Amino acid sequence: MSNEISKEKAEMIFKEHSNYIYRVALFLTKSKELADDITQETFIQVFRKYYTFNPSKPIQPWLYKVTLNITRNMLRKQKWLKFIGQLPEKSCLNLVENTVFKTEEENELWREISTLHYKSREMVILHFYSGMKLKEISDSLGIPLGTCKSRLNSALSTLRGRLPENDFEFLNKGGDTFETL
Repeated sequence: MSNEISKEKAEMIFKEHSNYIYRVALFLTKSKELADDITQETFIQVFRKYYTFNPSKPIQPWLYKVTLNITRNMLRKQKWLKFIGQLPEKSCLNLVENTVFKTEEENELWREISTLHYKSREMVILHFYSGMKLKEISDSLGIPLGTCKSRLNSALSTLRGRLPENDFEFLNKGGDTFETL
């Protein structure tokens, strides 16, 4: 197996998946600048470690796993910078609500999602916004499928309790969420 990826293959992977990687990073970080950095770093890592990818499996879950690892590392670095007193400039803290969502209901939903614990927020974003199936999320995060279901159920229960009834259809379907396995 070759340790290098061809230029054509790298370009194809980037063109097909860069928007999804950016959106996931944007939803998780709420910063356009940080999402750009994560997208770049993700593809650098993907191209360096492409030889570890198993071509018999879909590439998207592997890409998301790399993205999530890089996002977690960058968020840890951000926390450390805040801890030692070097805060990033205010301009890079541009919230995703101002750039992605248009309607008031979507803003309300996103505000509630952004207050969820990181792991719950991650599940909602990967499942509903990125369209990943729970099995793919399980594989990407390296956690059991039952844990994925539990985290998603917990996140949805929390959101159902915080949001007005019937405002957000996917929250009120209950068990239907798990039919997308």
